[in-house]
Amino acid sequence: MKQQILAIVTGSLLVFCQAGASDDRLLTDAHIHYSHDAWELIPPAKAVEILRAAGLKKAFVSSSSDEGTQKLYAEAPELIVPVLRPYRKRGELATWMHDATVIEMLTVLVSENRYAGIGEFHAFGDDMELPVLQGIIELAKQNALFLHAHSDADAIRRIFHHNPEAVVLWAHSGFDEPEVIAEMLATYPNLWADLAFRSDHVSGDEIDADWLKLFSEWPRRILLGTDTYTPERWYYVEDHAAMSRKWLALLPVNIAENIAWKNADELLRVSGFLK
Repeated sequence: MKQQILAIVTGSLLVFCQAGASDDRLLTDAHIHYSHDAWELIPPAKAVEILRAAGLKKAFVSSSSDEGTQKLYAEAPELIVPVLRPYRKRGELATWMHDATVIEMLTVLVSENRYAGIGEFHAFGDDMELPVLQGIIELAKQNALFLHAHSDADAIRRIFHHNPEAVVLWAHSGFDEPEVIAEMLATYPNLWADLAFRSDHVSGDEIDADWLKLFSEWPRRILLGTDTYTPERWYYVEDHAAMSRKWLALLPVNIAENIAWKNADELLRVSGFLK
C-alpha cells in the first residue's frame, strides 16, 4: 500500500502523519433515500445488495413515503438505520411545512416503528418558526430522535434556540464554506455535518486546505453521504464509496476512520439509537 506523508497546517501547528487507509475501509453512508420511484426500479433485496457491495457498515435511509425505509429495514435491520422523512411523496418539498396533518402522520409512524431520526427535511430561515417545524422539533425531543435538516445556518440556529439539547445532522453541511461549518460546530456541540453531494473538499489527489483544517479541528463531527435523491443515484453508491475511500486515504488514519464510520456511530449513541 502506498504511504503518503501529509503536512497539515492547523493554525501555526505543523503535523506530519502517515496515511494508511485500505481499499476495504468500512464506511457508513448517512444520506440515502429509497423513495417510491426507487423501490419500483430497484427491489429491496437488490438495493441491499448494492449497499453491501459498497462495503457499508451502516446506511441511514429515509424515503418518500416511509414505506421505502420500512422495506429496506425489514430486509437488513443490521445494516439500515431508519430515518423518518415527513414527505408522503415527491413534490412536497415546498408545501409539506404548511400541511398540519404532517405532525399527526409522523406521530403515528413514530409510535409504530423504530427510527433514529426525522428527516431529511428541507426548511430554511424562519421556516423553523412555522407550527409544523415546531411540532417536528418537539416530536424529536419527546422521542430522542436526531433531526436531519437540509437547511441554511439560520434555520439550524433556530432549531437549537427552540431546543438547545437537540441533536442535528446538517445535510450537505448546509452547502456552506468550511469556516462557516467550523463556526457552527464550535457553537453547537450536538451538531454533526454530512458531506452528501459535495466534492469541493477534494481535488484530484489533494484535500482542499480549508477543508483539511476543518477535518483536523473537528475530526469527530463530519459524516459521509451519497444522497440518492433520484433512483439513478443508486447506481452511483458503489462509485461514491470507492471515491470516498480514495480521498480518506489522504487523511491521518484516525481522522479518516472517524469520518468513515465512527462519527456516525457516535451520533447514533448520542441520539440514543445505539446503546
